Amino acid sequence: MRLSTLFTIGGTFTAAGALSLVAAYFSAQMVENASITSVLNELDSEGLTWAEVDTNGLQVFLIGTAPDEAARFQALSTAGRVVDASRVIDQMLVEDPEDLAPPYFSLEILRNDAGISVIGLVPTSTDREALMDSFHAAAKGVEVSDLLESADFPAPEGWDDALHFATAALRDLPRSKISVDAERVEITAMTDSAEARSRIETALTRRKPEDLRLALDLSAPRPVISPFALRFTIDGNGPRFDACSADTEATRDRILRAATGAGLEDKATCTLGLGAPSRRWADATELAISKLAELGQGSVTFSNTDVALIAAEGTDEASFDRVVGELQAALPEVFALHATLTKPPEAQDDGPVEFIATLSPEGRVQMRGRLSSDSARTTMDSFAKARFGSENVYTAARVAEDMPQDWPVRTLAGLEALATLANGSVTVTPDGVTVRGKTGNADANAEIAALLATKMGEGAAMDISVEYVERLDPLLGLPSPEECETQIVQTIGARKISFEPGAATLDASAEEIMDELAELLKRCGDIPLEIGGHTDSQGRESMNQELSRDRAQAVLDALRMRLVPVKSYTVRGYGEETPIADNGTEAGREENRRIEFKLLKIASEEGQEGDEPADGDSPDPESDEPAETGEADVPAEGPADEQR
Repeated sequence: MRLSTLFTIGGTFTAAGALSLVAAYFSAQMVENASITSVLNELDSEGLTWAEVDTNGLQVFLIGTAPDEAARFQALSTAGRVVDASRVIDQMLVEDPEDLAPPYFSLEILRNDAGISVIGLVPTSTDREALMDSFHAAAKGVEVSDLLESADFPAPEGWDDALHFATAALRDLPRSKISVDAERVEITAMTDSAEARSRIETALTRRKPEDLRLALDLSAPRPVISPFALRFTIDGNGPRFDACSADTEATRDRILRAATGAGLEDKATCTLGLGAPSRRWADATELAISKLAELGQGSVTFSNTDVALIAAEGTDEASFDRVVGELQAALPEVFALHATLTKPPEAQDDGPVEFIATLSPEGRVQMRGRLSSDSARTTMDSFAKARFGSENVYTAARVAEDMPQDWPVRTLAGLEALATLANGSVTVTPDGVTVRGKTGNADANAEIAALLATKMGEGAAMDISVEYVERLDPLLGLPSPEECETQIVQTIGARKISFEPGAATLDASAEEIMDELAELLKRCGDIPLEIGGHTDSQGRESMNQELSRDRAQAVLDALRMRLVPVKSYTVRGYGEETPIADNGTEAGREENRRIEFKLLKIASEEGQEGDEPADGDSPDPESDEPAETGEADVPAEGPADEQR
């Protein structure tokens, strides 16, 4: 073979190989460009514009910085839909988060007879061991299940206070669910009684941290009411309930609608409880109320199935007979009706036949009027001393003949009713019992009506008008007037209620003191309080007296603006007449310029300490006439004011 032929063949193969390489190169470029274009288009359509694409042969590289792991994974998935996922090489980075949002810290505490379960998420800074110790202490030996998780983030503001409040509340709530977060505690629980519910509600509300929101849903089992009583009265003051019992919400609504139809305009309620003597309680009470409304005045009293209808003096006898007949015919069979038409009282030569017992706000009891025997007098005196204290009882009742046979029962029942009051009076006559007074028991009217109905029988006439006074309610834990007087001094301390020089305008520095006083006095409620103004001896006496009164009035107005109940407050300007320091020195004049808060007490009745009162005297334990008994000297002027 000639040499030229070999070169020709070799050149041909070389050219073919080179051409193949060039063709392969351009083919690879086309594939890579097509892959880049396709993947980029798909990424852009998904909004992943941060991702970039590069290729090396058949391999497709994803590069760029993803905002988070989810975006990085989305980019990989998107590229895998365009090219074979095995060809996709992940070279992406993920941004470091600047600040991770803390998780929502909360826990649920469930407690019942089987034990306590705790579930939720708490900060790692929470002392888990101490927390569980508190749950074990509350559980008193039963099982405690710890299902808590923790996260390494700072505890949110208020978390520790909320947790401490919730664990403390758990001790008093054996059947409860408590939800806790940093801003709110929600408590759902069952209590043993209505009294316990009220007490726990008050205690939790008072212990609650100021910035914590508290949601309470406390329930109590319905009480057993015995006797199951209702008393509805219509007199010169209009219709009212002295007692109202209902077995269901539907029964309560029917009774209240009947009372509204009889003219009742004031808000009324019925105690829901167990012990209704008949399933037709609503029918009977609704009917009796409507029939009493037809008579116009009188009362109807239910004590279980005994019904007493008492028509007022002056009621038309024909109307009375008609109403009684219709009521007897329509009442369910189990109910027994006793109807009475009140007659005018007969004149008595030696005075009215009555027994009167009074209870003063200080706890002193005076008994006067008539008793049927020496033994009855001894019994009444012993009961009163046992209930009110030997040193607080003064007996001025006399023994009289020809008293009604049930007089001892009536008088003792009246004294028992008096014992349920904070102050008041009971008057017993042959025709009925009258109870007046004030109490801290919101259900006192109903309880007294039930007591008298049980002791005196269903036919007894009762006139009960007992006022509920919130500050007397022991369940609310409100401070007494004396405690308020002490707390006023403690609240103000060494500070002063200051005024602008020579004027009755409070200056800015007094705002904080007035705010604190207002919060205290709101808790004290309606107490008799005198606000007295005092000046130094600079200037004319008449101007000083006027200025001192105006300043006392300015303090009263400032309290009224802060929604303090001031209807029982009084103001007085003493001027310069009662100095407490030397007006000859600047320091002394500064002390004399002041405001005094003085507690006034209701005047006690005469005759409590010694002799029997004269005939015709009728002490009034509910008198609102004040008697000065003590004072809280509070320095109250600001910068030295040489004018006054």
